[in-house]
Amino acid sequence: MNGMGEIDQKGQRFETVLEVLDHAAARDGERATLNCAGRDISSARIQADSYRIAAALTGWGIEAGDRVALMMGNVPEFLISWFGILRAGVVEVPVHSAYRGLLLEHILRESGARVLICDAEFVERIDGLDTPALERVVVRGEAVAEVPAGIEATTLEEALATEPLSESRVILPDDVACILYTSGTTGPSKGAVLSHRANLQLAKANVELMEYTSDDVLYTAFPLFHVNAKFTSVVSSLISGARLVLDERLSASRFWEIMRENGITSFNYMGTMLSMLAKQPVKDGDSGHGVIKAYGGGCDGALWVEFEERFGVRLHEHYGMTEIGIATWNTRTVRRPGSCGRAVPYFEVRVADGLDIESPVGEVGELQVRSREAGTILREYWARPEETINATRNLWFHTGDRAWKDEDGFFFYVDRLKDSIRRRGENVSAWEIESVLDALPGIVECAAYGVPSDLGEDEVMVALVLELGTELDLEAVIARCSERLAYFAVPRYVRVCEQLPKTPSQRVQKFRLREDGVTADTIDRGERATARPPASN
Repeated sequence: MNGMGEIDQKGQRFETVLEVLDHAAARDGERATLNCAGRDISSARIQADSYRIAAALTGWGIEAGDRVALMMGNVPEFLISWFGILRAGVVEVPVHSAYRGLLLEHILRESGARVLICDAEFVERIDGLDTPALERVVVRGEAVAEVPAGIEATTLEEALATEPLSESRVILPDDVACILYTSGTTGPSKGAVLSHRANLQLAKANVELMEYTSDDVLYTAFPLFHVNAKFTSVVSSLISGARLVLDERLSASRFWEIMRENGITSFNYMGTMLSMLAKQPVKDGDSGHGVIKAYGGGCDGALWVEFEERFGVRLHEHYGMTEIGIATWNTRTVRRPGSCGRAVPYFEVRVADGLDIESPVGEVGELQVRSREAGTILREYWARPEETINATRNLWFHTGDRAWKDEDGFFFYVDRLKDSIRRRGENVSAWEIESVLDALPGIVECAAYGVPSDLGEDEVMVALVLELGTELDLEAVIARCSERLAYFAVPRYVRVCEQLPKTPSQRVQKFRLREDGVTADTIDRGERATARPPASN
């Protein structure tokens, strides 16, 4: 492996994301290597137009280090704007396309974004927001809608008509490239401040893990405001020379047909996506589609084995997060179904207790990470010094996730610290319960969480969303839980919901379910339902 932030692809060394684009443009710039929402675009086109966006930003008085927010769908103009922002030496603040109201205001206000580049449909969302730093809105699409007083309005087409910069501003590896706001499930979203070096480390690790070459065709349906699409898809494809198909949304029913139509060899996933595909009716086309590998996380061991056997796709489970990139991985040759793999070579990874003392093998604790070289994880949480100090205390980054490690160094994810359930002196994994229930026919999604017990600690409760027209089969739910879970993890309370409360990035807000508690429509199986182990024979 090369030094942190440097990628050696056929002798070319990269230290910034811009260098990756420029090398790709020089290597095979006219080849349509990226396809966004059905539209092809070449690296040479992205490079040329990025100089124009950079010139427009500079002409508006935007200086190096200023923040520019970007709020678009998965379209080529997102890529052009993103690289234009970077070429101007400006910090990109990608915004979830579902954000509106107070959450949108929070990000624009806290980041101090001076410019918002967005699709026309999003312009109305800034009306009435308190965003004192916002000076200009640049709109892609139809004529510019009315913007609040005091804010300039420009079309993206006008910006692209600007005479291009003669050269890029000087960009260094440790310059801030972006502020990526994480989904806030218990409070306001936090902005992870990431450098070019950190972004490249994630892309480099992905290329190494997946062994991408110019013969690969990659696929993702994740949005461009997410690290998955940005760095493990776009930047990875530019590094390796692979072609990338960037979709607008996932279609489970047409997934394998889409793979065949585009000649896809590898796709990115999350565990829920694999579950959706596995629940599709068995078809002759489940194999022979050309896909040989997939990159992602959140797949339990049983589904992992079932998926690989049925679809003939090798899964590369890893553990990572916005703040740190990839920390553990299962490689092509070293892998263990059900685990998130071993520590990557450039990170120290451990499991520790509440006092930050390393836990013994097999004991559950918090997963903590430390980089072997500086600059490859988040620099800070933007404008959150106390949260930054807390997350990086004792020289380790505290992920907030619980896990355990086996004797061979493989790590196994358990759940979020705040999602853990304590019942009758036993720790219960919400993730384990959810994995068991997700495999049941008729259950679209579920959430397991703790509610207060009259005896102290928690009782286990699950909220289920069922397929349209499906009725709850309580006996089947409890039977499966009893077969697959420890007796103390079998839910006492079961509630059927039309939908689960979620953040705009579709993370379940369990705190709201906990606040609801035991509702009038909740089925209570009784205090003694899972109070003690079954009698031995």
